[in-house]
Amino acid sequence: MNDAAPLTSPAASLTVDLGSRAYEILIGPGLLTETGRRLAQLLPGARAMIVTDKNVGKQHLETVVQSLRKAGGDPAVLVLPAGERTKSFGHLEETVNAILAAKLERGDAVIALGGGVVGDLTGFASGIARRGMQFIQLPTSLLAQVDSSVGGKTGINTVLGKNLAGVFHQPAIVIADTAVLDTLPAREFRAGYAEIVKYGLIDRPDFFDWLEANREAVFAGGDERVHAIAESCRAKADVVRRDEFEAGERALLNLGHTFGHALEAATGFDASRIVHGEGVAIGMVLAHRFSARMNLASPDDADRVSRHLAVAGLPVSLADIPGGLPPADALLGFIAQDKKVTRGALTFILTRGIGQAFVAHDVPPSEVLAFLQENHPG
Repeated sequence: MNDAAPLTSPAASLTVDLGSRAYEILIGPGLLTETGRRLAQLLPGARAMIVTDKNVGKQHLETVVQSLRKAGGDPAVLVLPAGERTKSFGHLEETVNAILAAKLERGDAVIALGGGVVGDLTGFASGIARRGMQFIQLPTSLLAQVDSSVGGKTGINTVLGKNLAGVFHQPAIVIADTAVLDTLPAREFRAGYAEIVKYGLIDRPDFFDWLEANREAVFAGGDERVHAIAESCRAKADVVRRDEFEAGERALLNLGHTFGHALEAATGFDASRIVHGEGVAIGMVLAHRFSARMNLASPDDADRVSRHLAVAGLPVSLADIPGGLPPADALLGFIAQDKKVTRGALTFILTRGIGQAFVAHDVPPSEVLAFLQENHPG
């Protein structure tokens, strides 16, 4: 590539409007090769460290390293183990120490090259190293491109549950290269698709209708895939702009996550049993079924959601999780950790129908326990 050549126009782009901390999301094929020039344009003179995992590193690390070198950089590199269990205090410490050992300064950039695990961990590390450093997201999974790379929520897991330690730390830019999705295992792509469906179920029923008609085309790639990713990012960016620190409306983005996070914790974050997007898929179905049980929505809506996710190849019930689950009361314990109990009531994202999600602050634990008992495969 000629360094003097103009930058490739992304297939889609949008801005997360947060005033002085606004940033762009660039979406399209081939964008990883331009990382170096975009960094030089955004942060002139900044040095960089790339954080990735072993699986993504084999596929894409050299592309990003060469891009940075062509733009005059010489990046440090940290390669971590792949998998949800990497989101731990031990690997957080390792990442912070690597940043400091590379002698990066506050104005330098920490680059997350990977899926949601790498993005969440790297964002947290860059948010606390030197009390906050520049952070760039290069999401390589569908789930990361449509959800975790946007909005600045970072974190790690603890023995008590998922994402219970972290900070809000917005990236300087998100570069989503859609071509890298062609290297994703089918299971990982399906898991990311669950997050796309989520945006339709929150407040965009027309988008859910569109997904029902275009799911196969989204999986096949091309313009429909770019549209689905861009629409998802736009939906999230709109919510983040209105409620950056999750004081209210942003909690809607947790549709399906209260149940899903509990299932991930209950299975020990074992990716052979369940990955994040699969937990969200089951969680969204459970949220709709629980809403129907509470006479808030029609059971037909839950069935419609379940059918769409199932035909996409996603699990939709507790019975779909291999290896068995703890009893219902133990699952309730994980739910209480994830969203906490306030005056004896849980916070859930429930729904009055497709595209009509709302935050319910007064859900009695007894109702949730009874629902879990009814749906528990044991």
